[in-house]
Amino acid sequence: MDYKAAGLYTLDEALETVGFGKFQGFVLGYAGLGWFAEAMEIMILSFIGQAVKSEWQLSSDQESLLSTIVFAGMLLGANTWGLLSDNYGRRKGFLTISMVTFGAGLLSTFSPNYLTLVLLRGLVGFGLGGSSVFLSWFLEFIPASNRGMWMVVFSTFWTFGSIFEATLAWIVMPRLNWRWVLAFSAVPSFALLILYGVAPESPRYLCMKGNTSDALRILEKIASVNQTKLPPGVLVSGRSNDKDEESAPSENTAPLLPSLSKSTTQSKSGFSSFFMLFSSKLIRTTLLLWVLFFGDSFSYYGIILLTSKLSSGQSTCFPSLQSNINPQDDGLYLNAFITSMAELPGLLLSAILVDRVGRKHSMAIMFGLAFIFLTPLLIQQPAVLTTCLLFGARMNAMGTFTVASIYSPELYPTSVRTTGAGVASAIGRIGGMVCPLVAVGLVNECHQTAAVALFLVAIVVSIVCIQLFPYDTKGRELSDTS
Repeated sequence: MDYKAAGLYTLDEALETVGFGKFQGFVLGYAGLGWFAEAMEIMILSFIGQAVKSEWQLSSDQESLLSTIVFAGMLLGANTWGLLSDNYGRRKGFLTISMVTFGAGLLSTFSPNYLTLVLLRGLVGFGLGGSSVFLSWFLEFIPASNRGMWMVVFSTFWTFGSIFEATLAWIVMPRLNWRWVLAFSAVPSFALLILYGVAPESPRYLCMKGNTSDALRILEKIASVNQTKLPPGVLVSGRSNDKDEESAPSENTAPLLPSLSKSTTQSKSGFSSFFMLFSSKLIRTTLLLWVLFFGDSFSYYGIILLTSKLSSGQSTCFPSLQSNINPQDDGLYLNAFITSMAELPGLLLSAILVDRVGRKHSMAIMFGLAFIFLTPLLIQQPAVLTTCLLFGARMNAMGTFTVASIYSPELYPTSVRTTGAGVASAIGRIGGMVCPLVAVGLVNECHQTAAVALFLVAIVVSIVCIQLFPYDTKGRELSDTS
């Protein structure tokens, strides 16, 4: 059907017409704050472990569990929040996410013993598992023409959250203690609750549910704030598409995946959105994303934990790396700060590549560079060179993590977008759960070579996986279900 001749326009055409303006700037700030909060809570793992271990006389395995339990919570949360937001709305999703994360984060400050701290940090992880909801919500407000660039900008909130947490720990730990770091780190989640009232529902989600009148009101508000106008005509919920194959669309503006039928949409509820990920149209994409996110998370968090272990002077294996640093000294925080800063050029590189060479080639290039930087760490290197190599590895690992986070929700239709991206993220959390046991355990046992080799294998498997994706999503419209 010729929509324009019929006096109709789609949501994508409306977003292209109103453009990216002040309204999307607010959406960017709110969604970005969700990622800022998650980055801070994740980075805590690099700082409080040794302090808690010393205070409560914990074993290395108990210290590792403090990291693993957070990722276990994120594994459960990623599935739960995706299902919730796909069935009941993005706003309800991030409201409950913020409540759980803030409440558990604040309560963990007052933990009387190790077991209580483990349980509460696991609950924090459960809340943090909802990061894909913030990402998908923001994604659904952006015009397709420059979606890649703005998603990279969104990812800078993670990096600034990491940098801020390293700075916070650097200031607070020597003067107060780890409990204060936990308390201050819960503040961004509290800010999400304060600002929740002015956060709009996703118009794309509303269209998918057939509520075009509410979607139109939000689009009119976007146009008003951005000082633009909507296209003439009547908003329709989406284009019909009868393709049954999961293949690259022939036109650059065609939807990324075939739209699901209206009857399917109406019958979809509860866990059915999860099982739809294994339909004939989506199963290949789903399984490849799982492998990609596992390898990406395993290598990314491995580099973070290697930074704290190899640069903090905790290792007794390599005298040249020892510097008698304890959790109250500056070395650990300085090295974490420096390597966190590495994410900024990584984001710049991904911003340059993502809309030029596409998602697949961007990830392959940056994974290859991360492999090159990690390879020399198979053997002991001087402390300064170790920090430089970890800087380069983290720069590119962050770049691949960013592009993968953009690519994942783009591949799914609106009806299962946060579920699909959330489950892929959950599989990545399994990589994050295994990673502390590998990075901390093997390095503590003087098996640095084995630990780094595992990270290199994960990178190679991820590169192979990227080549198997059926198509790229650069510049293509998101798929809806109506």
